[in-house]
Amino acid sequence: MKKIGVVTGTRAEYGLLKPLIKVLDKAENLQLQLLVTGMHLMPEFGNTYLQIEKDGFHIDAKIDDGLIGDSAISITKAVGNALVGFAKALKNLNPDMIIVLGDRSEIFAAVTAAMMTNIPVAHIHGGETTEGAYDEFIRHAITKMSHLHFTSTATYRNRVIQLGEHPSRVFNVGAIGVDSIRQVNFLDKEAFEESISKKLDRMAVLITFHPVTLENATAASQFGELLKALDLMADTTLIFTKPNSDRDGRIIVKMIDEYVTKNPQKAVAFTSLGQLRYLSALKYVDFVIGNSSSGILEVPYFKIPTIDIGDRQKGRLAPESVIHCSPKFENINEAIVKARTKIFLSSIQDQPSLYGDGHATGKIIEQIKIFDVSNTKKSFYDLNPDCFEKF
Repeated sequence: MKKIGVVTGTRAEYGLLKPLIKVLDKAENLQLQLLVTGMHLMPEFGNTYLQIEKDGFHIDAKIDDGLIGDSAISITKAVGNALVGFAKALKNLNPDMIIVLGDRSEIFAAVTAAMMTNIPVAHIHGGETTEGAYDEFIRHAITKMSHLHFTSTATYRNRVIQLGEHPSRVFNVGAIGVDSIRQVNFLDKEAFEESISKKLDRMAVLITFHPVTLENATAASQFGELLKALDLMADTTLIFTKPNSDRDGRIIVKMIDEYVTKNPQKAVAFTSLGQLRYLSALKYVDFVIGNSSSGILEVPYFKIPTIDIGDRQKGRLAPESVIHCSPKFENINEAIVKARTKIFLSSIQDQPSLYGDGHATGKIIEQIKIFDVSNTKKSFYDLNPDCFEKF
């Protein structure tokens, strides 16, 4: 019986991992251990660990990182607290392996503690690039501390190998978020409208905007430019989902609250829609705007446009339905106009799938079952020297 720890720190990440958690919870010869941290344990972000429990999962450890505020110092202290907390939790639970997704600071702490405890790590969504956020550095650091890698495209698989990971341990399984899209029972339109207390009898837009953490103090100005563009959209319902606990995120939260207060007839905001409401929203909105990774990874499967603003997601492979623009009012407005044209909408209906077929979970479970957890040593995989001649 292999004990497999799954780490989750945010509502969005939990939504992506949920299909995998479900299978692990019922799998023979695998014992699920759920380690919950970060925003899940913060009242400010909805205490979303309660949703995990409501879904019927037992939480084996809660690691409170003590995050207060969104300054660089606060987040750095939280990483330190999380590192200590995960060291204790891993000692108590003694998993044979932990599974992590992505690139957030609390995940970095969990993986560092696992490395020090000689526990192998399986990493989902490595090899990707997001040049506007410090997540970029965290993601690649996690790759180097991990033993199994599950990437979302062949290009990202190649990049993980380029980082020195042996090809036999790197698997292109597609984006795990697509599994949820394939499996979820969406809310019908009436139930969704009731859940957000808004009728969708006109155009509707879903907005998720996070700070660009490798830029200094740009959150307010960039989000202000977006709000100016949204102001021009008459007869439109605006559904805001609030940002994560990134540096300067609370600035955006405050601006959202003020905007909704001034525009109650057209705007509504949520700390967390949750997976079911979020995916259901994608069935009924006309397009998505902001700078969330979901706009590139999951939204395209609904054949609607994504307007990706600024550099936070710069470097990710994006399908044709993603319109990139700068964080300036004029460029955002131009992108909105393009997203509403019949020509563009028609052009994206048959776009190819970049991020898999929605069967990532089974491929991940297959490799975890056969992986030898007793061997945490690994050699650096060197590329052929001929690759470097042109440099």
